[in-house]
Amino acid sequence: MGKPVLVVSSGAGISAESGISTFRDAGGLWENYPVMDVASATGFRRNPELVHRFYNERRKALLEAQPNAAHRALVDLERDFDVYVITQNVDDLHERAGSSHVLHLHGELMKIRSVTDPDYVETLDIDHLETTPATRGRNGQLMRPHIVFFEEPVPNIEPAIELVRRADVFVVVGTSLVVYPAAGLMQFVRPGVPVYYIDPHPAAVGPDVYVIARKASEGMAELAELLERRV
Repeated sequence: MGKPVLVVSSGAGISAESGISTFRDAGGLWENYPVMDVASATGFRRNPELVHRFYNERRKALLEAQPNAAHRALVDLERDFDVYVITQNVDDLHERAGSSHVLHLHGELMKIRSVTDPDYVETLDIDHLETTPATRGRNGQLMRPHIVFFEEPVPNIEPAIELVRRADVFVVVGTSLVVYPAAGLMQFVRPGVPVYYIDPHPAAVGPDVYVIARKASEGMAELAELLERRV
């Protein structure tokens, strides 16, 4: 018999302990920029140069960050579970920690994609972190950050829902449960499947959800103990 399927929905709180800033903690500002100027489709149309510059800065900051204990705890759980991570985060800290299956809902910071063909994606490397509105891909097309901006659909939400429907255990970690459609994933958990929610300031959830009101690394350590008893 195969391992039970553990599906994890991760948000900004899991990366905050690695020093990745979150715009929700800054009252609508992200690294001193109004969020809608640098993370919306309208903002990109209005000032693509600013948006490229902003994500250039985010990539440099990401190089300084390292996976933390919460990321590593998810990797450790792969011993007993088939672990699938659905993340709202655009960083690559889950991958760098060693997680085998990571689905990004909101895009990936270390990738760029064609302005006209969303399926054409290229990966950047540490020697080529900076892009501008004039950056072209290997196919000659103009490129943009591979980020799902506000006002754009979330292409990976359907695969994410399918993963949640398969879960034998579902975990939400480091998210305020206010960003949709990601916040709605919990409603697709099958009846009777245990649900855990880790966040130092948890949103209101139903009585069937086990809430661990701690930051991500401490909460993941507690979760690992709880799951060990189940296994």
